[in-house]
Amino acid sequence: MPPEQHAEQHDDILLEASDERGILRLTLNDMARRNALSEAMLARLRESLDRAAADNTVRVIVLAAHGPAFCAGHDLKQMTAVRDAPDRGRAYFTELMAACSGVMQAIVDNPKPVIAEVAGVATAAGCQLVASCDLAYASPEARFATPGVHIGLFCSTPMVALSRNVSNKHAMEMLLTGELIPAESAADIGLINRVVPAEELTAHVTGVAHQVAAKSSMTVATGKKAFYRQREMPLAQAYEYASGVMVENMLARDAEEGIDAFIGKRVPEWSDR
Repeated sequence: MPPEQHAEQHDDILLEASDERGILRLTLNDMARRNALSEAMLARLRESLDRAAADNTVRVIVLAAHGPAFCAGHDLKQMTAVRDAPDRGRAYFTELMAACSGVMQAIVDNPKPVIAEVAGVATAAGCQLVASCDLAYASPEARFATPGVHIGLFCSTPMVALSRNVSNKHAMEMLLTGELIPAESAADIGLINRVVPAEELTAHVTGVAHQVAAKSSMTVATGKKAFYRQREMPLAQAYEYASGVMVENMLARDAEEGIDAFIGKRVPEWSDR
């Protein structure tokens, strides 16, 4: 079993809990709306992610959910309610999409690794949320879809994260058919890392989180930032950029300590700088 969580912070839609090894667990808790990315949920997620990014005691973030749905995407009832506005909701939709995109980028740009723990259905922007995380593990009960095409609304923003995690053909199949895919298929195409038995999922994710948290946070943050930046560059530019990152990393205190510890066959003592 994972270590006991403490310092839990309760509110209606998002729960926060941290453990003594620097794991911050954010749990979507709006089961009545299938953990939809409502205005309030997006605001809370962004606030928590930004706060965690600046908190030196947080080393890894786990994103989980209560209920049968990990996240059902946007709250369509909330979105439909603004259609009577003079602009038919254009201003509201624009603001909502910007907020959602901001949350996804706050995950990618966060210096702390973010791990999705998926025990239910993740659809549309919920699937986008999983794809935006650095790592993702799911139970066999999990399902994934970008089903907007069923209701005349192509999942264009989920497409951004999805297409950066799986091949073009697999992404387009999900986007064009809108069909749910099982957890095993999601693992096969690279949307998630691995399928884990439901009763072991939290312990497995916590174990991975603790493994990552034991590394130098400076090294992890450097590597995460470099990974996403080089991915969008042409090959020669990516190597030039990554070489510069490697040089600066070699000059960092933790790289010096880590190499000395490896040569001396001892456990390194990180200073996170």
